[in-house]
Amino acid sequence: MSDLVQSVGIIEQIWLKRAKRGPMDPVASARLRAQRGLVGNANQGGRRQITLLEAERWEEHLSAVGRDGDPSLGPARRRANVLVRGLPLVNSRGRVLRIGTVRVQIAGETKPCHQMDEVCDGLQAVMRPAWGGGAFAMILDDGEIAIGDTISWDDASDLPSLFDPVSA
Repeated sequence: MSDLVQSVGIIEQIWLKRAKRGPMDPVASARLRAQRGLVGNANQGGRRQITLLEAERWEEHLSAVGRDGDPSLGPARRRANVLVRGLPLVNSRGRVLRIGTVRVQIAGETKPCHQMDEVCDGLQAVMRPAWGGGAFAMILDDGEIAIGDTISWDDASDLPSLFDPVSA
């Protein structure tokens, strides 16, 4: 995990989803509401408040299905909210990620669903291993994120685990 501690990346793209299975609208910035989600996004509450995808992994997936560089298969087709570059997400469950001034806690791996095969035959299978579908997280702070913001692991945050039962 030491390679994750030193990593710093950047936000390349942001999308909001108006409705489940609805279009992904590209935006330059987004407001985040703690414990809710991205303002204007269909998914609110629960553990899947924001979804993240590594740009490098998306490029690997397209290459694996023989479609690298295909402009019709941009990363918005993955349906994640944020495309990041330079920061590995694999095995990051429970870690805190700082996106600009906002903190999110990775709640789990985003498993690729059948919709990926609707995008390109075989895509779901190549995305399955090693967090290839990205990660989903819970938002810890209100704030705004924007394309170009830096992202890094915040291992200094002293937070109770979101996965353990809260004692009475």
